[in-house]
Amino acid sequence: MVEQRPTPATDPIRVLIADDQRLVRAGFRVLLEREPDLEVVGEADNGVDAVNSCVSLHPDVVLMDIRMPRLDGLGATRQVLSATATRVLILTTFDLDDYIYEALRAGASGFLLKDAPADQLVAAVRVVAAGNALIDPSVTRRLITRFVRAAPLAGTPARVAVLTSRELEVLRLIARGLSNTEIAGTLVIEENTVKTHVRRVLAKLELRDRVQAVVFAYETGLVVADTSGPES
Repeated sequence: MVEQRPTPATDPIRVLIADDQRLVRAGFRVLLEREPDLEVVGEADNGVDAVNSCVSLHPDVVLMDIRMPRLDGLGATRQVLSATATRVLILTTFDLDDYIYEALRAGASGFLLKDAPADQLVAAVRVVAAGNALIDPSVTRRLITRFVRAAPLAGTPARVAVLTSRELEVLRLIARGLSNTEIAGTLVIEENTVKTHVRRVLAKLELRDRVQAVVFAYETGLVVADTSGPES
């Protein structure tokens, strides 16, 4: 069966590729430009150029490598998010870069493994461009287990208190990496009801997306990383 690619009803999603490896950028460009609803508007081989390109080109999404010269992906992410409406999708290797957690705290919309299949890359760009967060459950567990070690943040009980008991349940399940469908099955409620709870949780806690909800849940101690077993 021939794959049916979406026909854009509106302007294509504008993408900037920021990576210091020319072959990586070229590979991503080829994959993205096969899609009629995606347009690669530029490339950058260092963090400074990535920031400047986002300011001048106004991409919807930037694929941001972490390890780049002049300015790393963490610094570039902070500057991009403070100066533009561009959403950041972090690129990383499977062993996870030390900066990933900080990038998510800075407001990145998620992260993608560099060796992810082509269809996952394309789907990730669309998800992030739509204003949603991309967070892979298996990688999320590795990330949290490795990087969330700090004590709960000061002043968090008052923020948590605004949530209902059901919203608190939903937040804990989000932090465990469950999708809306899985949360609905776990709580035996409709998926649309889950979506409503998720929206309310984000609004009440003033969080941008599910990624920040995961970070919040672990930093406040609502969910504790299980570090007793081997890393998956």
